[in-house]
Amino acid sequence: MIDAGLPIRAFFTTRDGGVSAPPYDSLNLAVHVGDEPHAVATNRARVADAAGAPVSYLTAAHGIAVARVDAPGQVPSTADALVTAVPGAAVAAIAADCVPVLILDEATGAVAAVHAGREGLFAGVIDAAIAEMLDLRRGRRAQGRMRASIGPAICGLCYEVPEDMRARVASRHPVAFASTRAGTPALDLPRAIETRLSDLGAERVVRSDECTAESSRLFSHRRDGVTGRFAGVAVCE
Repeated sequence: MIDAGLPIRAFFTTRDGGVSAPPYDSLNLAVHVGDEPHAVATNRARVADAAGAPVSYLTAAHGIAVARVDAPGQVPSTADALVTAVPGAAVAAIAADCVPVLILDEATGAVAAVHAGREGLFAGVIDAAIAEMLDLRRGRRAQGRMRASIGPAICGLCYEVPEDMRARVASRHPVAFASTRAGTPALDLPRAIETRLSDLGAERVVRSDECTAESSRLFSHRRDGVTGRFAGVAVCE
């Protein structure tokens, strides 16, 4: 587990500590990648033990849909961000190169787990998640800071993309413009997300410097093709 650096129970899993067989070894948390269902269930139970709470996992659609979790362990609708203000509920975003983001609103205690890929970032998934959390304040003048943690993801030196794709994303998020070590077009999604969170009022943003494509302890779809998924998990306390 990688501590998320938030003042709540929040962490990012690695690929260690589970029961899945190769190529999903070993703590795969995704049900859609071809792994044995009983292995995924066992892995998710271990993560729930680590969280000390039932965990609701998002099902990503690479868009901006946000779903609220209204009870611990609730199975949410398809969405790229989950938000809850229910004590004892935990939300999780799965990824394997895309960016898992955990957000805490200290004013309400609400937490969010966001799957921020290239298309979701471009469409505004970070904005949508923050808007949902602000809505939970119900218009009151609430004291408290927004904090966020950006988990491991593919870095700007590894995420090679076509030139037109880089230009499109950078037209909305200029700091996403990057180049690989070979000088080819690339995108730096974690940097763009960090900047956007700050723009939207997050007063403290913690960012992992671990690249999924470079680290053998993390799942990477771009590196491995068929593989598992890790998760960012946040518990509403």
